[in-house]
Amino acid sequence: MPHLVRIGSCGWSYDDWKGVFYPAGTRAADYLSLYAQQYPIVEVDSSFYRTPSRKMVEGWLARTPEHFGFSLKVPQSITHEKVLRDCQAEVDGFLAAARLLGPKLLCCVLQFSYFNRTHFSSAQEFLDLLDPFLASWPRDVPLAVEIRNKNWLKPPFIECLRKHRAVWVLTDQAWMPSPLELVKQFDVLTGPFAYIRLLGDRAAVDRLTSKLDHVVIDRTEQIQADAEAIGALRERAPVLVFVNNHYAGYSPATIEALRRALGLLPANC
Repeated sequence: MPHLVRIGSCGWSYDDWKGVFYPAGTRAADYLSLYAQQYPIVEVDSSFYRTPSRKMVEGWLARTPEHFGFSLKVPQSITHEKVLRDCQAEVDGFLAAARLLGPKLLCCVLQFSYFNRTHFSSAQEFLDLLDPFLASWPRDVPLAVEIRNKNWLKPPFIECLRKHRAVWVLTDQAWMPSPLELVKQFDVLTGPFAYIRLLGDRAAVDRLTSKLDHVVIDRTEQIQADAEAIGALRERAPVLVFVNNHYAGYSPATIEALRRALGLLPANC
């Protein structure tokens, strides 16, 4: 029996969606409740910029149904500014906020930037920081890890994640190997579920449109390949998929195309 695939967007607070996804005239305060009527999960981007307040998290809880799920990006103060060094106070503050979500908290995501030799002399130098950080991360909060240097996607990184049951985030992104390539090359399941992000090429989309309310790049072939990767993964574990507006120009349209490619009805996602 295949495992559950849940698909959502990277964020929900987009004024550009008014009139196409949200009814014209919708208040920003109502975006999340309307979003949650269509999708079962969402990836929170705002937490990357700052730890959410209790009031903010309580608002998310009040506006979403019982079985809705959130994935929270870990603040950039941890991943980009301090790069896992001397950041326990920041981690504790973030975890206190994240835990307020209770069973609606699906995962937290460490999204790292592209690290070149000006940051780390080697992948191993980075892993020497990542390994103890993952070891200290509390087991009751699932954690996923995304790195953006394709040259580091090798067995030492994979085994570091697997040792700590941290989930490897696979990205469909301009300069990275596709999820399907990675699924064919490695055993990518390092934790209790799979995590895929459809990110695309931000610069290419921005050159074509200033309003993220319609598809501007045909990603049909990539969507089919991503669906193939998801299909292989769901045979072994549940799969979370998050789609960015900058994948093709408008994430709700991409989500529907991916659902079709997977043969999923909205109620099954």
